[in-house]
Amino acid sequence: MSITYHVGEHDEAWAYGLGDVWSEAFPTHELALAAAKQAAERQQLGGQDAEITFQRADGTWTTELANGGDRPQADVVDDAPDK
Repeated sequence: MSITYHVGEHDEAWAYGLGDVWSEAFPTHELALAAAKQAAERQQLGGQDAEITFQRADGTWTTELANGGDRPQADVVDDAPDK
């Protein structure tokens, strides 16, 4: 599995996003890019197996066992113009 964080302008500031979900706002492009790279590094760290519960788009709740060693390849793409 592979995921890609995108860095760009968002809500009159800079942020990084995954799909349609954006991070908190950063005052500079450089801070947003650094935060995206840190998030990508953390995504690749293994951990312990854990039981997770989450709500699906249809409103139902699901509980699953998440394998702590099943980590995605995470990349960062800088979508900022002229950067």
